[in-house]
Amino acid sequence: MDDRIVSGPRSFDRRSFCKTTLGAGIAMAWANPGSLFAADVPPSEQLRVGIIGVGVEGRVLIESMLKIPDVRIVAVCDIWDYARNYVIRYLKDQDQVATGYTDYQDLLAKEKDLQAIIVATPDVWHAPITNACLQAGHHVYCEKMMSNTIEGAKSMVRTMRQTGKLLQIGHQRRSNPRYLVALNHLVREAKLLGRITTVNGQWNRAVSADFGWPKKAEIPHDVLAKYGYADMYQFRNWRWFRHLGGGPLSDLGAHQIDVFNWFLGTAPTTVMAGGGNDFYPHHEWFDNAMVIFQYQLPGGVARASYQVATTTSAGGYFEQFMGTEGTIKMSENPKSCAVYREAAAPSWDEWIHRHYLAVKNEPPPDPSEKVDVRETAALAAYSIPATFNKAIHQPHLENFFNAIKGTAKLNCPADEALASEIAIFKASEAVDAKSLLTLRPEDGQA
Repeated sequence: MDDRIVSGPRSFDRRSFCKTTLGAGIAMAWANPGSLFAADVPPSEQLRVGIIGVGVEGRVLIESMLKIPDVRIVAVCDIWDYARNYVIRYLKDQDQVATGYTDYQDLLAKEKDLQAIIVATPDVWHAPITNACLQAGHHVYCEKMMSNTIEGAKSMVRTMRQTGKLLQIGHQRRSNPRYLVALNHLVREAKLLGRITTVNGQWNRAVSADFGWPKKAEIPHDVLAKYGYADMYQFRNWRWFRHLGGGPLSDLGAHQIDVFNWFLGTAPTTVMAGGGNDFYPHHEWFDNAMVIFQYQLPGGVARASYQVATTTSAGGYFEQFMGTEGTIKMSENPKSCAVYREAAAPSWDEWIHRHYLAVKNEPPPDPSEKVDVRETAALAAYSIPATFNKAIHQPHLENFFNAIKGTAKLNCPADEALASEIAIFKASEAVDAKSLLTLRPEDGQA
């Protein structure tokens, strides 16, 4: 193992800041000022929005909001001047004037005419900030995880109910048109999978160094201490500290595990897992995990396996549901999506006629390629003909804003998200405990 790869702060300059916090596609969108906001929406019809936290995920959400014509970002809050001022300058180039705040309590005290607040801080601050925003009378969109603790997540559900305000959790696949077609039409209506027996998923990341920062832009120590950070290294790499974040199972696995529960329509009954600090010994959280959930479905038991690794990006990210008559593989990457029909399954012609499915034109297998005689017949492959040309977070944000306007219901309200979040917390506990854990229905009650 080369310590230069995995230890110490990542070198920092303006180019690497844009690359590591925005991503290549987002950086391209940000490089075209004025191209994303439709200025012809009257001010009276615009939603005034504040955002708290403009790190990696906050900027991704801003990129999506700038493509929604009736949304204006008027307040930006972050304890890091370097990030906050950069975003404010960019928004000004987009003809959106935003006031900057270091402390979220100042924002709440001074911004009285906001219709919504986006929370994209480190996980440890999700619950206190979201609760404060709800209590101040604002609707909230909070990034997943809901919190870095089960009690924090439950407190958000209680506050949502007490205030009557909307609280959307950022499991954005629940608003993805391709996922909605697969679940509502293929799984629930057509029941193409037959009895679901097996589920698997993964999301891996390649080896990377820890994040660095420009020395001249360091946050004063007293400010870091006020918000729970020992130093700039902890602030920039909060995901690896147990009192700040939930580790890779909450960072990456949260999405897939939420889809498991969503598609199966229930929470798991047991979980066991293994993992460890095998590559990054200086991190508090483990760097890899393999998890097995058991679900009790109406037709019988189903088991779901999940893998997360931070040492390889191979295999992509996906969720796959396997049944006696078919299999559906889902991903935010459309190239990874596919539906497969078992040879003995009933005809799917009706669903093709209804445009729920489209036949995939794949070349026939080469007869010269020998396979084991025990291999079953090749599966017929199909695609899901759902067009989706938006940024991946945009439909979920649109659903949130439409719910505020009364034209939609939330696709992922906090009380529904809680069951998935409990399963994720329990999976991390199972890694530490090295034993089988039971999940009770009351565990998901706020």
